[in-house]
Amino acid sequence: MPLITSAGIGSGLDLESIIKASVDAESGPKITAFAKKEESLKVELSAIGEVKSAISQLNDTIEKLADPDNFGKRAATITQPTSGDLISVTPTSDISVGSFDIAVTQLAQGSRAVSADNAFSSVDDVVTASGGTLTFGAGADNTFDLTLSAGATLAELRDAINSAEDNFGVTANIVNTGDPAIGSKLVLTSSASGSGNDLVITSDTSELDAIETYDASTNPSGGMTIAADDVAQDAIITVDGLTVNSATNTFKDAVQDMTIKALKVSEDDDAGSPETAKLNIDYDKESVSTLIDELVTNYNNLIGNIGFQTRIGKPLNGDSSMRSLSDQLINTLGKTLTDAGPFGSIFDIGLGVKKDGYLEKSSLVRSLDEAMDENFDDIGKAFAGDNGVAKDLETLLGNYIDSSGLIKQRETSLNGQLSELEDDVENHEFRMESFEAGLRQKYSGLDVLLANMQQTQSYLGAQLANLPGFTKSNN
Repeated sequence: MPLITSAGIGSGLDLESIIKASVDAESGPKITAFAKKEESLKVELSAIGEVKSAISQLNDTIEKLADPDNFGKRAATITQPTSGDLISVTPTSDISVGSFDIAVTQLAQGSRAVSADNAFSSVDDVVTASGGTLTFGAGADNTFDLTLSAGATLAELRDAINSAEDNFGVTANIVNTGDPAIGSKLVLTSSASGSGNDLVITSDTSELDAIETYDASTNPSGGMTIAADDVAQDAIITVDGLTVNSATNTFKDAVQDMTIKALKVSEDDDAGSPETAKLNIDYDKESVSTLIDELVTNYNNLIGNIGFQTRIGKPLNGDSSMRSLSDQLINTLGKTLTDAGPFGSIFDIGLGVKKDGYLEKSSLVRSLDEAMDENFDDIGKAFAGDNGVAKDLETLLGNYIDSSGLIKQRETSLNGQLSELEDDVENHEFRMESFEAGLRQKYSGLDVLLANMQQTQSYLGAQLANLPGFTKSNN
């Protein structure tokens, strides 16, 4: 019996085409239905994702509107003199609005001590033969000790000061004057500013007297002196003519709830008076206006997205949850307010809803600018107050996009259907493989039978042709 390796080989019939046509006829409609269902589910899932993204964007804005701090900001406007910037400021939300004229009389500085002439001839001079400990101080809260080894040089002293781990801000330098009568100068600069915070250096050995700071009453043997222009001093500003001192160039609460930083000393104007920076503190209306613009944009983006996805022919056409969301949004946005001053609803602060459902800035009742000029604090209450609309909108949107929200449930359901569809396709492919195997088994028998018949026919024909008197027909 011949070995059949492909359907139709034995019989010469095109059985492969017959098998393929049979399988295609059985499988084709199912595969088409599966593909159509998969496309429908993916399109619906994509549409749900677009709406979810728009809801999330709006919710991000609503979270900002629900935060009272976003309505408590203050904006500082500084008009600096022509000679340059005098001050910078940082107001807090508690500061009252107002205007101030500020002049800078003096900047804060730390002290600077210099060694006596010819105390050291070069950086290689030994400052202590047997070693000792220096104590550095500048005010009540700044101090550190430095122990020197025997034979320490001036250069080693400088390096030891600058690298001391507990150094509070003393910088050591050496100036080589080139004048034998003056020699090398040790210069110590302290960053501890403020009146009374001059650098004080003492030691436990007379060998280090040249490094100690001079004081007429307590340490007349000290060799380091602080010149009159090098003493530590306060920063001084005037606020509307009132003098204010600070140990640093930063003035906290010189004007209550505001930090002022002095940048440079005021120069005299043409009249001989110190120039001033004019500071104006007002409500931060710009940031609130920007936030409300963001609300309008993201609200309208969501409304437009819902409208687009629910049109005829779109996957969410006729979807009741989308219609419900649109209705709930406008109802929540227009809720009646209490404890928001003259604002009975959000639409009283300069917002309105057009016929197509989109939100807009409107001046029908009053403009937003008018509302902020007249009742700024009440705008914050309208959005972020206990009865404000932002919290209700947060709850509403959360019902859709939270982990247990409607949108999440919808996505879970659609993804579940896609997963089930994948299983259905795999099961169908298995059935088609079994179906094709059955067809091949059936046609294999036919193929062998026909092959045998053809073989028998050929054999008989050959035998008959060899019989005596048998003549093959020429027709």
